[in-house]
Parts: sequence; C-alpha cells; structure tokens
Amino acid sequence: MDVAKALQFIEQVTENADKVQQTTLAEILSQNGGTEYLKRFNLDGPDAFKSKVPIVTYEDIQPFIRRIADGDRSPILCAQPISDFIISSGTSGAQGKLIPVNKQEQDIRVLQASLAHAILKQHVKGLDEGKSLRFMFIKPDRRTQGGLVARSAITRFFKNDIKNRADAMTTTSPYEAVCCEDIFQSMYTQMLCGLYEREHVLRVGALFASGLLRAIRFLQLNWQNLTHDVRTGMLNPRVDDQGIRGCMARVLRPEPELADLLARECDKDKWEGIITRIWPNTKFVDTIVTGSMSQYIPTVDYYSGGLPVTCTQYASSECSCGINLDPFCHPSQVSYTFMPHTAYLEFLPQDPDWSGSELVDLVNVEIGKEYELVVTNYNGLYRYRLGDKFRVTGFHNSAPQFRFLARRNVLLSIDTDKTDETTLQGAVESAYKVLNESKTVVADYTSYVDTTTIPSHYVIFWELLLKDSDGWPSGEVVEQCCLAMEEAMDAEYRRCRLADKSIGALEIRIVERGSFEELMDYAVEKSSAAFSQYKTPKCVQLKPMVDLLNSRVVAAHFSPSPPHWTLEERL
Repeated sequence: MDVAKALQFIEQVTENADKVQQTTLAEILSQNGGTEYLKRFNLDGPDAFKSKVPIVTYEDIQPFIRRIADGDRSPILCAQPISDFIISSGTSGAQGKLIPVNKQEQDIRVLQASLAHAILKQHVKGLDEGKSLRFMFIKPDRRTQGGLVARSAITRFFKNDIKNRADAMTTTSPYEAVCCEDIFQSMYTQMLCGLYEREHVLRVGALFASGLLRAIRFLQLNWQNLTHDVRTGMLNPRVDDQGIRGCMARVLRPEPELADLLARECDKDKWEGIITRIWPNTKFVDTIVTGSMSQYIPTVDYYSGGLPVTCTQYASSECSCGINLDPFCHPSQVSYTFMPHTAYLEFLPQDPDWSGSELVDLVNVEIGKEYELVVTNYNGLYRYRLGDKFRVTGFHNSAPQFRFLARRNVLLSIDTDKTDETTLQGAVESAYKVLNESKTVVADYTSYVDTTTIPSHYVIFWELLLKDSDGWPSGEVVEQCCLAMEEAMDAEYRRCRLADKSIGALEIRIVERGSFEELMDYAVEKSSAAFSQYKTPKCVQLKPMVDLLNSRVVAAHFSPSPPHWTLEERL
C-alpha cells in the first residue's frame, strides 16, 4: 500500500470510528455466531453480545483452546480454521499462552504493519532507498498434541509473512541469519552484515530496547573477531551453519579500510554515540521504549547520541490495533491511535470509584482516564481482558489515542502494599534523578521481595553503565537512591514502612556487568519465547533467577531512613 492510500485509509476509519466498530462487531458475530462458544449465549444481535457474553481472562477460555490444540477441528471459538498458534512471551516465569490464529486475523496484522510503514515513509524521505539494521531472532517451532504449529509472533512473521511486508527487502540481515536458531551465529551474522552495509543503514533497531542494547553489548564483546572477518573477508569458523555460510559467501570481501575504522571506534573507552559513529547515516532508532521499556531511554540515548526513537505500533500476541501517527515524538510522549477495523475494542475503567458492569466503548473513553483493554477479535477471543493498561491522551478524528502504561498485575507485595509496574517504574525514575549527579546510568533493573529478613523488604537489582571509568557512584549516593525510591512509593507502602514497620528498608543490589544478559539467556532457554520477544521481568520470582542475580552482586546498599507518611494520606 502506498503512502497516499494508507493515509486515506487511516482517515476514513478514524473519521467514522463508531460506525466501523459496530460493523466490525457485526462481522465477527456473523462469522462466528454458530461457534460452540457463542451459541451458548443465544445471541440475537450486537446488543445481546454486550449483555450476555461475559468478560474473560485466558484461564477462562483455556479449556477451549486446549481442545483446539489437542486436535478438535470443530468450530469451537471461530468458524474459520485455526491455522496455528502464537505463543505469548511468558518470560517472567509464567507459562506462555497459546493464542489461536486464523487467516483473517493475520491479514489485519499485515495491514497494520503496512500502515505503520507508510507513516514512517511520510516522515523519512528516501526510507525505502536505504537499509534497516534490525536485530531479529526466532525460536524453534513447537507442535501441539493435535499437530498445529505453535511459535512466537516474531518466528511466525519471518516464516509466514515476511513476503507480505512492504519493507521486508530493506533489511541488512540475511533471511538465513534471522532464521538460524543459534543466537550467537544469528547475532554475529546480522552484526557483520550491518557493518558491511554501514553507509547504507538509515535505521538501527530491535523489537524491544532491551534487545537493541543486547546487540550493542555483543559488539563490545566481539568487535575484534568481527573486525578480523571484515579485514580478511573470511567468516569466523564459530559460525558453522551451512545456510549462513552459503549466503555470506556472497557478502564477505576484504575491506581493510573499514576494518581500521571499526577498530578505531570500538577500541575506545567511551561508547557514547557508537551507533552514529559506526552507522553515520542513521536517522533514527526503531525500537519499543514504552511501558516497562521506558527505563532504557537514557541508555539508548547514550549509545545513539540522542537520535530520535520511533515506536510505530502497539501489538500483542492477541491483537494488533494501535499505530503511532507521530513516530518522531519524544519516547515519553508516544501515543497509539487505535484502529477501529482491527477488532471490537472495549475498555475497563481503572477507577476505584467505578462500580458499573458495563464496559466503555472505544469512542466513549475520556481523555486523562486510565483503562484496561478488552478485545473481541476475528480469531475467537470474545471480551478478553488483555491485561494492558492505557491512559487516554487525545483523539485523532473520532478514534482515541492511548499511552501504554503497564500490565495490570501487581509486582511486589509484603503486607497490605500492592506495588504495580507503573509505581515501581516511577520509583526507579526518581532514583535516576539522584544518580544523575554521578557519571552513571542504569542499564537494566528488576526486583523481588526478600523474605529471609524480618521484616521482609523490597530488593532492586541494578546493572550500571559507567559513562567514565571514575563514575562509580558512592555508597551514600546509592543510599539516597534507595530513599528516593521509597519516597516515590504509594501511601500504603510508606504506611507499612513507617507506621506499621511491617516492611524493611528498601535495598539496591548492584550486579556485575553482563548479569542481565545471563538472566535473559536463562529465561529464553526455559520459556517458549523468541529471543527478540524477551522483556526483562520487572519482578523475578523463580529461585534460579534470583540466585543468578544474587551470585553477581558486587555492592548492596539500604535506604538510610524511612520515607515520609502522614495520617492524612489514609484519605
């Protein structure tokens, strides 16, 4: 789809968002009204849908999905055949979810990707004339008992749908490298090809910011071998995948001048701005830095030299419904316009005073208020709680725009405190302001509740990136970071900490460089997620993950005093 047609389509569906939503729901019910799931409710139209069909979670519909996975081909959830399953990430310790996929749902995903690409082309002249260095990785396919393939969304994209993407041929990464299941060989080859194409690269990225930073760290550890390959035109023998070696025979060539440049840039103590130093024509960084990924914004800025960061789409394993119409806004201001043709979208208000039973329609959400997304789509999810929370920031025509906040799940709790991801992220950002006085940024973090102490207390693991070799923060500075985090916690946490003394002092444990890479390796190996799907869990609960981080601790500091709290805050 060209830019003009894409923009016209966006305007058409957003100008009549309510009408498009009603048409979408009617189509879904017309197609799937005869399924086992919906027949139970005796629906006689869209109005009955909202009054009779319950709001559900994955656990509620898991028995139906299990039957499909086990081989039942009757129309259980949707009339159109289920082609395969997408496995949600599940890297925080829970098992991945099986999300059914059919052709219609996948066509919507391809269309959304085309629309997002058209928006980028509108902002970047000559985008398709250059190359994209985007680090992407797959996981091995799995088959259910009934013979259906189950794979990550990224794996599915590269094995099924890359030919349908308008920008598929602009990447520097060979298809053989992306589809190699050996992470080292895949990363090494993608990086090497990106180095050869350095003058043509217009954007650098990965699905999530954490994946991009992992790629930069890989370059730090392997630049000498990569430089040797560029200098000699010979591929490192550790890359022994025959498919990769075959395609790289057409890429490799001796380029001593390029090797000299890489050696000069990579052998420096400071890696600030390394992206633009290696890839000088890069116009922007293409990666997700919203929600929990926002913690990586300072580190991405450090390595990119302050390049714009684009977050083009909101998509989950269950649906793809959001497009960023202003992709070059500051990452902290990213909002996604929800496209009304993608699914029937309802919203659960995140308001403690809301006691109604009715969900809010897409066009009736209110600016400034927070909601959880509830989805009804073409592949058999009906009034399904996605678990993602959003704040309404405005409207494009009659379609609302949302800022992604976090998952709804509580991360940390000791007594009556309930600390969610948004609160924890805000507390960490408060600590960043204290840490900003030193020449240090937090490369990654996670948390857990240490129950071995009396009382139990929150532990925050930090991996630090030093801008200068003498930039290590003093113990006093880290203690003030602990206190800043406690001051930023909600009133219930502070009451438990100060008045009830049921929570001990918050602790920051600084781990050695590379610890979160090891955590990623462990999580990806043990889960069904693709490498590029991985998001650092903001709370670790599995003992092996906690033990791994604790074994890498190089310093630990506690909050020097309790945070403030007043009786009036009970109100």
